Amino acid sequence: MAATDKRSVIEDITFGGRTAEEESEHLARYFVETEQWRKVWQDEVDIVFAPKGGGKSAIYSMLVSREDELFDRSIVLVPGENPTGATAFEPIQIAPPTSETEFIQIWRLYFLVLLVEELERYDVQSVGLRTVRQALASIGLTEGTKVKRTIIMRVREALHRFFPESVEAGMSVDPTTGTPTGFTAKVTFDEPSIEQEQAGMLSVDRLYETVNDVLVEQNLRVWLILDRLDVAFTASPELEANALRALFRVYRLIEPLGQLRLKIFLRSDIWAEITAGGFRETSHITRDMNLHWNRANLLKLIVQRVIQSDLLVRELSADAAHVIASSVAQQELFDRVFPRQVDAGSNKPATFDWALSRTEDGKKVAAPRELIHLFTTVRDRQLGRIDTGQAAIAEGVYFESQAFRDAHPEVSETRLQKTIYPEYPWLKDWLEALRGQRTLQDVVSLEALWGTVRVDTEERIRRLVDVGFFEQRGSVAERTYWVPFLYRPALEMVQGAADGLRDRIGASSDVEDEDSSQVGAAR
Repeated sequence: MAATDKRSVIEDITFGGRTAEEESEHLARYFVETEQWRKVWQDEVDIVFAPKGGGKSAIYSMLVSREDELFDRSIVLVPGENPTGATAFEPIQIAPPTSETEFIQIWRLYFLVLLVEELERYDVQSVGLRTVRQALASIGLTEGTKVKRTIIMRVREALHRFFPESVEAGMSVDPTTGTPTGFTAKVTFDEPSIEQEQAGMLSVDRLYETVNDVLVEQNLRVWLILDRLDVAFTASPELEANALRALFRVYRLIEPLGQLRLKIFLRSDIWAEITAGGFRETSHITRDMNLHWNRANLLKLIVQRVIQSDLLVRELSADAAHVIASSVAQQELFDRVFPRQVDAGSNKPATFDWALSRTEDGKKVAAPRELIHLFTTVRDRQLGRIDTGQAAIAEGVYFESQAFRDAHPEVSETRLQKTIYPEYPWLKDWLEALRGQRTLQDVVSLEALWGTVRVDTEERIRRLVDVGFFEQRGSVAERTYWVPFLYRPALEMVQGAADGLRDRIGASSDVEDEDSSQVGAAR
């Protein structure tokens, strides 16, 4: 087939968006149903941890897209955050709460409002539900507040108005005698006193129990789901820690309620950060799961997107259902579309393994986001090479090796500029000092580059290892730090060991800095 004919096939291939939000309309066609997905779908886990770009938002989006299927199982899905655009918690960023305790109160009232409004949307008729609604209305959380951002604002207003430290704020006072005549608010975070109980006051705990009872009566369960927490509280690390630690404390409060599930999708690095100083709730959180991708899952991820091309399926006479069902068939189809190797040589990796090695970080994690970005850019580069007359595509495949080599720098630049620097702005000066340097360093070479004393150098190294910029290698006595291929083009780094490093640690295999067919995701 001529290059111009292959162009139409390549143009028909799409790898989708890099994020679940970008490809929400087509995600169902691309989505890889792994064992991890099954555990979420079957309600075996509540907390899903994953690295950035690791697929947690795809699972979240698939749950939202299957709302009707869940309702057929008597499960009501209640999203706690906007799927795209401004976060519902934006008002909190402007005037953040000052304590974890206040965040606990915000979460509890916010979730309660969401639960009641969703059940009302399903036209659930119940005395218990009306009781909860009336209690919420007594503190200003009235019916019809549908916008999540507005609910957050109303919750904060209610807290400031009705829940200061003095109980008297919840009372009506006789203007003549100054004595309490009745309670205006019908909600308390503590157990109500006898007087409060007689006045119809209910604790927040009791309101949740009432909602749970309503769900039992209606034979319903609720999954309240939260994602995008990495963008919800970005004003400061302290704000993020208070908000998320409070969220997990509320998770523990809701957990005993049999009909309610709070399902949280959170980046694993953020979880590590907020629990670094110790967090007692951690040992009690057992319904959790870390998303991990292996070579087989990632290959299926790419091939499942490739096979959506009707033109390609016809050209190859492929059976799409058979390909998706067989890992062997997936590799065979991949090899009929892409070149066998990017860099020729008996010790060089096959193309898919090359792609994994170029998108995995120092923790040996190849996230779906970077892999999808790489193949999307390969497609674009290949079309550009055809259009400019540069292409020399081999028979039996649709892409050239050069398209992969041309695509890698863009993925590297995007990862550095749109992930690392925005997420960790304090790392920028440290990393820019490595621009043009060798890809294998040790504490001595880094100390010289940064102009720092040993203790500060070691702390910087630790943080760069934590974020996956460095891969730590060797024994303690011969410790070196290797920069993954993912970051090299963006920092114009040169392959090899820093000056004097070989002399310091002696002849060691860790000093070698060569490509390998064995990548972390393949293990």
